[in-house]
Amino acid sequence: MATWAYPPLAPEQLSKEADSALPLIKARELEWLLRSLQESLASLKEGLQECAALLAPDEPGSTLVLSSLRSESVKGFVTRVGTKLVKGDVQLRLASLPPPRGAPSTRLTLSQHADSPGLVLQQLVAVRNLVNQSLDIVDVSTYTGNPLDAGFIFSQLHLLHETISEARQMLKGDGDVRGNWWETSAADNTFDPPPPPHVSFHLSIADSALVLLLRTLESTIPSQAPSAFATDISLTGFSLRDRIFGSRQAAHDEAGEVFMWRGEEVRVREKVRVESQDPSLMAVMAKLTALEHEVMRCVDALRVLMGNEDTESEI
Repeated sequence: MATWAYPPLAPEQLSKEADSALPLIKARELEWLLRSLQESLASLKEGLQECAALLAPDEPGSTLVLSSLRSESVKGFVTRVGTKLVKGDVQLRLASLPPPRGAPSTRLTLSQHADSPGLVLQQLVAVRNLVNQSLDIVDVSTYTGNPLDAGFIFSQLHLLHETISEARQMLKGDGDVRGNWWETSAADNTFDPPPPPHVSFHLSIADSALVLLLRTLESTIPSQAPSAFATDISLTGFSLRDRIFGSRQAAHDEAGEVFMWRGEEVRVREKVRVESQDPSLMAVMAKLTALEHEVMRCVDALRVLMGNEDTESEI
């Protein structure tokens, strides 16, 4: 079926009438989009609340196994409640860490004393705070200001996208968000009894998994009275082992580097990495990724109707 205008209009006039009607059509489309975005904001709030619930300090928490693959170097578990580890028992069998007399391994147990600082995962603290900030942004967008003000809603969605993206990156563990081990290793009074000297216990989050990096350290200042059983007896700058068998390949990626650890220059003798996937954190990551994409979709649609296609292709 075709519709004809009567009396018929000249092509030039028809084009002029269409051009004059276009701003009105766009204004109505923009108003419709802004109204529909209020429903999207409600859906986004629900997803963020689910993320907040997964990060909440609810008992009994998540018990995660910390065990090295294909070796007996590390065997144990930790229990995470919210952003803090409340229980933990790890057995170490490292070549550079002789066990106590009469024991098959070195045991590290998280202290249950009230004055213990505990092991707080700062990345999860940051993720939880960013999720709460995102919820505040949604509430401001919903209950404050004019919901039909395109500029206001666009700026709020832009901020929401940045906040959710930062939370996701924090959970992914990219860059330096995981902290330097020589600055953020667990304090000795976190364990009962305290660990042996020159042992670094560092926990972080990477790709939604709990990552434990254990290091045994040695001071760069040589002992004045080296033991007869010392592993590196220097002869003109070379160890006895190197002189007999040739130089050894680096045992890890930090071999030879010097770090300032607790006011002392140290080198890393042995390094072990253990990773344990956390189902709750995997769920948070999946939800944040979906929420980030949804906010981007809303921003792109709003940008087009506002006539800002050429300003910024990505947030």
